[in-house]
Formats: sequence, C-alpha cells, structure tokens
Amino acid sequence: MEQILELIRGTLSVSKPDLLSIIISLLLATAVSFVISQVYKYTHRGLTFELSFMTTLVVLAPIVSIVMLFIRGDLVLSLGLIGSLSIIRFRTPIKDTRDMVFLFWVIAVGLGCGTYNWTIVIISSIIISIIMFALHFIRYGQSSNIDYVLIISGNSLYNFDSISSIIKKYTKENQIRSKELEDDSWEIIFEIRFNKISGKTADELISSLKELKSIEKVSLLAPQVALPV
Repeated sequence: MEQILELIRGTLSVSKPDLLSIIISLLLATAVSFVISQVYKYTHRGLTFELSFMTTLVVLAPIVSIVMLFIRGDLVLSLGLIGSLSIIRFRTPIKDTRDMVFLFWVIAVGLGCGTYNWTIVIISSIIISIIMFALHFIRYGQSSNIDYVLIISGNSLYNFDSISSIIKKYTKENQIRSKELEDDSWEIIFEIRFNKISGKTADELISSLKELKSIEKVSLLAPQVALPV
C-alpha cells in the first residue's frame, strides 16, 4: 500500500511554482476571461443579459487557476479540496444554454493557466472566439419564421371576416387561440407567424386593423423569452 501511495505522489509531484509563474498565470487568466466576457456581451441575444454574469466570467478563471496552483503535486490537498468543493451548490438557474458554454470556457482557461499551459489557452481562446463571432454573424440557429401573439379587442360592432382577411394579408400562418364575446365588448387572441418580419410589416398590420370601426385596441406580443433580433 505504501508503495502505491509513493508511486502516486511521484507521478503527481512537480516543482513548486515560482512567484513569476504564479503572477503570469493569474494575469493571463484574468486577461483571457475578460476577452471572453466581451465576446459574450457582443454576441448575446435576447433579454437574459446580466452584468453580474460578465463579472462572474472575469473572476472565475483566476479563481480556478488559484485552485490548480494549490493542488499541484499535493495529493492530500487535492483530495481535500475536491471534498470541500462538493458541498457547493449553485442556486441560480442558468437561463440560457450559451451561458453554460461560456462558464465551461472560463473554467477551462483557469485550468490551463493554473497548469502553465499558456500557449494552449491563448490559441484555443482565439479559435473559439472566431467560432462564436462567426455563428453570431451568420445568425446560426435562428428560425426564419417568427411567431407572435395578436390580441384584438373592440366594442359591440363585430366583423370577424374583415379582421380575418386583414390578418391573412400580412401573415404567413394564423390561428385563433381564444375568443371572448360579451354584450358590449369582445376580444380575440390570434397566434400568427410572420415570414422574416420587419417593423414596417407589423406597423401596417396594426394600422389596417385599427382602421376598422369595431376595433378599439390592438396588441402584438412576442411570446419568446429571448426576443429575436
């Protein structure tokens, strides 16, 4: 048993890092993670953007580097840190799967800097940044069709045929989600699909509907959490 432990210690043992290497590792981890946070900010889409997450990206990499510098060549300390880290639970849910990708990216940078694989960290970060920018500019994964919810309400005068013909003119597909009729008012909710919508198309649809005397209010809503841009 002692021979096995000695063999493991000999495999993991490395020379203690000098002060200059430690400083370079931490500075490089911070610099690369800052670049990653800017890539995240520039390529982000939707409404889930949070400034605190950018701070997390910048700070996480040097922290991981510190952990790696602590456990280099120390089997007992590495097992102790693994045990202590296992009690940490992340309470904040990740709203966007892209956020998880960036978290893994900065963790990998921290691991690389903490083990002095500086060349791999720089080259891989440059390549991944190029990939992220390319996917952003070609709008990879964005559907060409955009679904909206159209809410129309009005007074006692009700002419469904006129409403339906206007909606068919400006949309690719449409269907009624709900219809509520009362003595002196009514409300209809449509689920509509535009084909490569522009602001002009939406304005023309709303203006045409408001020209009908029976309509008092028109609302166009995007049900997605991350609005298309």
